[in-house]
Amino acid sequence: MTQLKPPRSAIIGTGMVGSVHAYAVHRAGGQLAAISASTPHSSERAAQRLGAQRAASVQDVVNADDVDVVHICTPNSLHLEQATAALAAGKHVICEKPLATTVADAQTLVDAAHAANRLAAVSFIYRFYPMVREARHRMADSAVWLMHGGYVQDHQAKADPTGWRSDPAQSGVSATFADIGSHWCDLAEFVTGHRITAVFAAEAAAPRDSVRQDDGAVVAFRTDRGAIGSVVVSQSSPGRKNQLAFSFDAREIAVQFDGECPDQLVIGGLEATTILLRDAAVLHPASARYSVLPAGHPQGYQDCFNSFVADVYDAIRTGIAPEGLPLFADGLRAATIHAAVAAAATSGTWADVADHQPATSHPASGAPQ
Repeated sequence: MTQLKPPRSAIIGTGMVGSVHAYAVHRAGGQLAAISASTPHSSERAAQRLGAQRAASVQDVVNADDVDVVHICTPNSLHLEQATAALAAGKHVICEKPLATTVADAQTLVDAAHAANRLAAVSFIYRFYPMVREARHRMADSAVWLMHGGYVQDHQAKADPTGWRSDPAQSGVSATFADIGSHWCDLAEFVTGHRITAVFAAEAAAPRDSVRQDDGAVVAFRTDRGAIGSVVVSQSSPGRKNQLAFSFDAREIAVQFDGECPDQLVIGGLEATTILLRDAAVLHPASARYSVLPAGHPQGYQDCFNSFVADVYDAIRTGIAPEGLPLFADGLRAATIHAAVAAAATSGTWADVADHQPATSHPASGAPQ
């Protein structure tokens, strides 16, 4: 039986996350055919640094005959144009989150992926922590009633933060919640099976003289299964580098996860509380699949990206999307929740979350027949 080769890839955008994508391409055994940065000189340097076969312009990447999948790692405002062009050219697409800066643009991308019959995935990579998968397994038959936690960082805490994320024209309105709040809400729905139906929110900016409009948000919400919840999101909390944490509580069990200690899951019970360490030998098979290092050897952020890209490539090769693969429809879902949060923060009242469903399902969620 002939073994299918990984698809040939190109990356647009060579900042921090573009580099992470490049490492994941190589780890998956893929061929990094081309890479495109903001200038020809930057593209050449990135090609050498990240092991790409050549530097290229965005248009060259989109039209290249030796590129099957395009990774889009550029500022949020460019996602719509670049992803649409790649899909129209017959490419599969992996796009960074947020998928788009508006719900309408996210819907346009979902529709474009369906029309092109291409696989289109969005980088909700925290789904690929083994202990997140284990939390999902442990809560599968539990009636969750309370969901709480937060995602807190400090990379925007400086008096005058730099970079495109500080520019609303590139990042979009309410950038913090779209950037990291989307991750938390995706995990809340992915782990529990609940869908957020209404939100009440307040957003704030740390005191400074800059154009940045928001640094954090506090959001309360209700779900379709009768649960209530809250999440605190901040990118200006000194000392917190990447704390994505949640607790999902049922009557007799609760699961607690902290992304700064991702190799453990706290399982609360009425008789005892257990700290479960990542060990493929004791995890559910669906969780153990992503435990790629021996127990006791820290597994982290890059490993999540490696597993995510490997699953996308498997879906492209086989036409079968692995369970839990985040697709453009999930990016649309995140944009819809974000829009409701922004509306609630502006109005000071509860806002309903629209329920956008794809008109039809994609074969293998967009993989070719």
